[in-house]
Amino acid sequence: MILVRGRAGGTELTGTLYERGDRAPSFRGAPDEDAAYVWVCDEFYEVDSGGSTQLVDGREVNLAFESPMPRGFDTRDQALDGAREHVRTQFARIGVDGDEVEIEIDAEADESALEE
Repeated sequence: MILVRGRAGGTELTGTLYERGDRAPSFRGAPDEDAAYVWVCDEFYEVDSGGSTQLVDGREVNLAFESPMPRGFDTRDQALDGAREHVRTQFARIGVDGDEVEIEIDAEADESALEE
């Protein structure tokens, strides 16, 4: 399991990249076991009212969340590139320039730490 974290505007977003052999999540639409790498991360966009409020670059942003859409990849490089692009896209959807997103890859992620 690899965590891919993006930080910008005083907030962050973290997704999970599952590798073959990792215990996959069991929600509806969860990763296909045939994919070598599967990316799962929240998807959200800004709304005028309602949703969840998040402070981004000193302004309150109302976020609506979509169901995560797992994406499969054949290689680790493809998967990491897809994960980086996904994180940058989510920030862009709430008005943060994708080039301003700082990406951190944590290939040493400990699954027990995620359960807390």
